[in-house]
Amino acid sequence: MTLTELASPAELAAFKTSNANALICYSATWCGPCRASKPQLEALAAEYAAGGVVRVAIAYEHNLGESVQADNVKAFPTYALFVDGTERGRVEGANFDKIRQMVGAAGCQKVIPGVGHSLGGGVGEAPLSPQAAREARLAKLGAPAPAPVPAAAPAPAEDSKPAASAAAEDDASKDVEMKDASDAAAAAAAAPAADADVSMADAEDKKEAEEEKEVEMVDPTESLNKEHIETLTSAMGFTLLRAQKGLLNGNGGTVEGAVEWLDQHSEDADIDGPIALVPKNAGVAQSYKCNDCGKILSSMANLELHANKTGHSDFEESTVAVKPLTAEEKKAKVAEIKALLKAKRAEREEEEKKQNIQLEKQRRFMGQEVSKTREELEREQRKREAMFRKKEKEAAKRERERLRAELAKDKLERQANKGKLKTALGADGYNPSAIQYDVGGSGDGTSPAPAKKFKADPQKIDEYIKKVSSYRAGGDGQKCLKILLAYIGNVVDKPDEEKFRTINMENKAFKTKVKPFLGAKALLVAVGFKQTEAGDALVLKEDAARDTLKETKDKLEKAYASY
Repeated sequence: MTLTELASPAELAAFKTSNANALICYSATWCGPCRASKPQLEALAAEYAAGGVVRVAIAYEHNLGESVQADNVKAFPTYALFVDGTERGRVEGANFDKIRQMVGAAGCQKVIPGVGHSLGGGVGEAPLSPQAAREARLAKLGAPAPAPVPAAAPAPAEDSKPAASAAAEDDASKDVEMKDASDAAAAAAAAPAADADVSMADAEDKKEAEEEKEVEMVDPTESLNKEHIETLTSAMGFTLLRAQKGLLNGNGGTVEGAVEWLDQHSEDADIDGPIALVPKNAGVAQSYKCNDCGKILSSMANLELHANKTGHSDFEESTVAVKPLTAEEKKAKVAEIKALLKAKRAEREEEEKKQNIQLEKQRRFMGQEVSKTREELEREQRKREAMFRKKEKEAAKRERERLRAELAKDKLERQANKGKLKTALGADGYNPSAIQYDVGGSGDGTSPAPAKKFKADPQKIDEYIKKVSSYRAGGDGQKCLKILLAYIGNVVDKPDEEKFRTINMENKAFKTKVKPFLGAKALLVAVGFKQTEAGDALVLKEDAARDTLKETKDKLEKAYASY
């Protein structure tokens, strides 16, 4: 690895002495800026290792113990440069530009042996000045170096120079003039390039200064409440360092939060360690971070939109500033969102079309099923009505047959009794009474004979009920059973009420639904009712058997249910 981790004070001392150029980072595991800047430190270590300049190591305060105080480390992270075992400089805070400047100022840059040379020159030769280069070129041409010409010196006579010497001097002068022109052009071309280099260097220095300004480190304890610190140190006895840590890490920066935090972390190994510097804007929340997916959100509106869309609920404030979009980026983002919305809209319309088709199929299917069900119900209703009419016809037929049998019986009785019947004809026609009365002795029916006392046998209660149930025409037998059940049920359920112990025989219900049917009045007499002397009512006897009344009630309920 290019970044060496030192696990003990001994390894730290050996690393300082065994390397000519050693850069050591004093760090802490609990330090946020230390953790955030470690990738940059690893990249710097790889860069220096590739160039063979400096070896880089990191030492954590929990491994060094009191060696941190011996090395006078006051903040984390702290970067110290050692040259031949001697400290040559240090940088507090994660400012890697200052670290590079510190390494460069200490002379730790790798030096390449030898110097450059110009075209046509020898290796290792120093560059010549323009005057020296001109004299060298004249020497190669065999011409003497020109001496400075005094201003008052007269020009020599032309005829005193030999012809050959004059020709050679002219050629040499032309050559020198051409070389001088080329040197001047080269110098003129080099001047703008030098100016451009200076401008670029200035721009780089300005950029580095801005970057240094952006990552300015500050002491987080400067913003703490002085009154809270005074309370924790003077009134509660905490040390200044612990009071500051409690306020920094406690809940809400209050005294209560600080005391709670100190109570929980009083046994920590680094409780008395120095407080690390933080970036200037580290404590200012500039955005929000989703802990579920790691996305950085610039505003609360974007946070709510993200939460509604993804269902994430774990968020926290972040000091990372979200870079605003440029006009081109905004335009591209809007176009992307419009395209996405268009695709979503088309997808939704297609899905709605499929759903509408499916709903229409279901509607038609349900309509067909409802129609089939309605037809089936109507068919069943017609069947029931036809069956009911058939039953009515059969009941009417049976009633006619019964009446014919009664008429035949009466005919035979007249023949046997010389044209007399034991029954009486009512005003409504043939209507045999449940109790038979004798006609007066004269036989003309002008004066009825005294009524005979009617006796009923309790042993024949089932027979009386059967007779009443035999009346089927129009449900008359069922109606009679209902009235009898009401008479006897009232007496059984409410024996103390006097009104239920008397039955009015002149009542329309009794005259139309009880009296005309054979066995009805006999049933009432059998259970304990007796007719009054006036013959207009039935009264329950005092000694009527309660068990007989209850049993008769149960039998009437069964007969009524099975009618």
